[in-house]
Amino acid sequence: MIPLKDDNPTKTFPFVTIILIAINAVVFLYQLSLGDVKGKAFVFTYGAIPYELMNSINLPLTPYIPNTVTVFTSMFLHGGFFHLAGNMLYLWIFGNNIEDSMGHIKFIVFYLICGIAAVFAHTIVNPGSKLPMIGASGAIAGVLGAYILLFPRARVLTLVPIVFFIRIIEIPALIIIGFWIVIQFLSGTMSVGAAGGGIAYFAHIGGFLSGFALIGLFKKRGVRYFK
Repeated sequence: MIPLKDDNPTKTFPFVTIILIAINAVVFLYQLSLGDVKGKAFVFTYGAIPYELMNSINLPLTPYIPNTVTVFTSMFLHGGFFHLAGNMLYLWIFGNNIEDSMGHIKFIVFYLICGIAAVFAHTIVNPGSKLPMIGASGAIAGVLGAYILLFPRARVLTLVPIVFFIRIIEIPALIIIGFWIVIQFLSGTMSVGAAGGGIAYFAHIGGFLSGFALIGLFKKRGVRYFK
């Protein structure tokens, strides 16, 4: 299922959401401009590497960047166009309402905290990994965790492939996001102990749970749950 838009209007202009999307896009274009070799080095330099985080060291072949920095920079790197496009689509659809529910400054803090939680969730599960974790999906998962509590009844226009056909239908956010997080839990469980890179399912889970837990602290007074 691919969400296309929701029917949830906002009262304020989501300029922080737009700025986040723009930063991610600019960083990705810069990454592409470096070419394959330098682009890979860029990812290893600014991605969050679990082994480095767990041992407070820097691997010999990676330029020295403090681990406290890569925890943040990793949120703005992506592995390819579809990785970027999928993340930004989710951020655009669901981020504007969460920004609206807590205000611009609080939304930045909330987004970054969820991203940090995602990095450490992935690191705890994969402490020996020397591959960089990159992507905004952990932070965006936090946005989804907040959204499912605040707006579970919001209707989301969704592209749904059914066998050989594709339908576009409206589905409650509870089902869209609920289906997504269940897949993350199932896939994450099956991925434990697997070698190599891939999707950081536990980063998604960590980000989602942090957003779910923190929305009560960040939302504006008077913003109700389960709208």
